[in-house]
Amino acid sequence: MDKAKNQGYGAESIVVLEGLEPVRKRPAMYIGSTSQTGVNHCLNEIIDNAIDEALAGFCRNIQIIINENGYLTVFDDGRGIPVEKIPKYKISALEIVMTKLHAGGKFSVGAYKVSGGLHGVGASVVNALSSHLIVEVRRDKKIYRQEYKKGLPVSPVKEVPESILGFDYKNGTAVSFLPDKEIFKETTEISYSVLKKQVKERAYLINNVYFKIINKKNNERTAYYFDGGISSLLKDLNRGKRTLHDPILIKKQVDDKEIEIAVQYNDSINETVHSFVNVINTLEGGTHLTGFRTALTKAINTYAKKEFGEKSGDETFTGEDVKEGLTAIVYIKMPSTNLQFEGQTKTKLGNSEVQTLVQQAVFDYLSVYFEETPKTAKEILSKIYLAQKARLAAKAAKDAVLRKGALEGASLPGKLADCQEKDPALSELFMVEGNSAGGTAKQGRNRKFQAILPLRGKVLNTERAYLDKVLAFKELKDLVVALGTGIGENVDYAKLRYHKIVIMTDADVDGEHIRTLLLTFFYRHMPDIVLKGHLYVAQPPLFKIQSGKTVKYAYSDEERDTLVKSLKTATPPNIQRYKGLGEMNPEQLWETTMNPENRILKQVTIADAQETDYVFSMLMGDEVPPRKKFIVTHAKLANLDL
Repeated sequence: MDKAKNQGYGAESIVVLEGLEPVRKRPAMYIGSTSQTGVNHCLNEIIDNAIDEALAGFCRNIQIIINENGYLTVFDDGRGIPVEKIPKYKISALEIVMTKLHAGGKFSVGAYKVSGGLHGVGASVVNALSSHLIVEVRRDKKIYRQEYKKGLPVSPVKEVPESILGFDYKNGTAVSFLPDKEIFKETTEISYSVLKKQVKERAYLINNVYFKIINKKNNERTAYYFDGGISSLLKDLNRGKRTLHDPILIKKQVDDKEIEIAVQYNDSINETVHSFVNVINTLEGGTHLTGFRTALTKAINTYAKKEFGEKSGDETFTGEDVKEGLTAIVYIKMPSTNLQFEGQTKTKLGNSEVQTLVQQAVFDYLSVYFEETPKTAKEILSKIYLAQKARLAAKAAKDAVLRKGALEGASLPGKLADCQEKDPALSELFMVEGNSAGGTAKQGRNRKFQAILPLRGKVLNTERAYLDKVLAFKELKDLVVALGTGIGENVDYAKLRYHKIVIMTDADVDGEHIRTLLLTFFYRHMPDIVLKGHLYVAQPPLFKIQSGKTVKYAYSDEERDTLVKSLKTATPPNIQRYKGLGEMNPEQLWETTMNPENRILKQVTIADAQETDYVFSMLMGDEVPPRKKFIVTHAKLANLDL
């Protein structure tokens, strides 16, 4: 790139609003959390600065490196941050960007029309929360560098003969930072799986930009490049599902705002909707998503009324009906100077005018589309009509149960052995496979804070089950009653009676199947129990190793082998392989699996919602080919007792 390309983005484009002092005092205000999520957020801020150059049309390569020494590095081949001194402040523009809050090109008109950042705090906040940071700029055939410690410059910006970061693009910016252990006390490591998901997501949204991730800790290299935009993302979201029609793509430019939406229905009963603003994933939605939902429901109702007329007794379709089987992406690009997010973490869009623009664009487009493609319109209407029937049936079933008081906690299930503790935060519920193991668990538990609910046989596969079917299945209804929250549209998680809900099944194929069925139920019908961190899986031991009076327990083959070697006895120890919880007596079950002092509990979390949705659809849905492919691919990884 040459000087001509850098026009419009010089030192005069940098605007300063305030200093860095508050960041180290209250880091969570700026990055949401000082846990591992916060480390990922810091890396995302630097990546998003590179993406802003791509959105402005000046960057085609972004490289992310996870170094063995803990440094996180981002290279881009954009224009490079300006380095000239700003006369008003007598400091290099680069230093101001890296050391002052609310300083950057996003506040000036012309430097960035569209950007992911809003507040201009990204680079400076990352700098403030790093024990060490190096920034290098290649601009006008020269290399410049500055280093910082905890946000403070070690020396002024200097022209240097060569890069120490291995930065070899002809132009651009390189940032390498070491998250500060004083700030990130839990860990300074990123979640690699989350990083890959977020980078892949951005690659879908920005056509023709090459993203490369190099993880030097495990020698893994990953690259993403898509030229299909949100159509490629839509296809990925519907992997393993039977779609009902071709994708519906809506694209409209309204003044300085660009609306891009992709819609496709599948035959599942679940909804997958993602919304973005300038490649930022607005996880909590906002006005753009509200406008889309309103327009979609209105367009479908309008077409249904026009096509079939008003039938006596028919209800109009609700937003809940329209959601079923819907996969959609709502993507808005607009000037960063006009963006209104809720907080620096940018998870919810607040611009009220966007709702009106999206609503009008979607309604107008779908109204014409349904008229011109009646076959697709009728496929969608048939799907939504079935959803409406199921909703009304489920509502009737739930109302019938509510009238009996069963979900209101009037009478807890008879087989539930409740605990004495009334504080949910201190209470645990163990869902135990079978009456035999349930009896053992009841005898072995600590009655003060541990409740036991035996589950007989395999529970219903709820991947495609409506609420009426769920409530008609006794084992699941008993579970809902025991939890105390209710279920469906009136669920109230504040009434949850246990904050630790533990799946405890046998360590065999049947036990794994029951565990998967229960995970499916929680993920599809009570997702907040998973999202709020209340769901766990118990880890009963696989082996009992006894030599004389010495008894040890092993939770894996490797641990078994290590324990056998450590015993060093003349005669081989006796090794018992547990195949069921019922093989242990109450004392053993307590000591190995239920005692907080010794037990191993695995918390169930969702690191990648998109991949989780795909796995549940593939494993528990009706489509056989994707499941067969998965089984064949992973068969060698299975550990079976035959």
